[in-house]
Amino acid sequence: MRLTVTDTAASSSKGSPAEKTPKRGFFGRIMLFIRQVLAELGKVVTPTRRELVRFTITVLIFVIIMMLLVTALDLVFGRSAVWVFGDS
Repeated sequence: MRLTVTDTAASSSKGSPAEKTPKRGFFGRIMLFIRQVLAELGKVVTPTRRELVRFTITVLIFVIIMMLLVTALDLVFGRSAVWVFGDS
């Protein structure tokens, strides 16, 4: 498919979103923000008790694994520092 000059000009002249929306004042922007926040809050879905328990257990297991990893690294680096610099 060959593009002609009119095809490329039409596809490149989409314009920016700022050109399509009207200028709003300070309070208009605040009201728009509040409307958008309320619209997003309307989309929030509260998890069921089963989902909440599953999410909590998943987070606790992840935290325990990370604690074990950090503890192991701390022990390894601590012992290697004692080995390199000696016991004082």
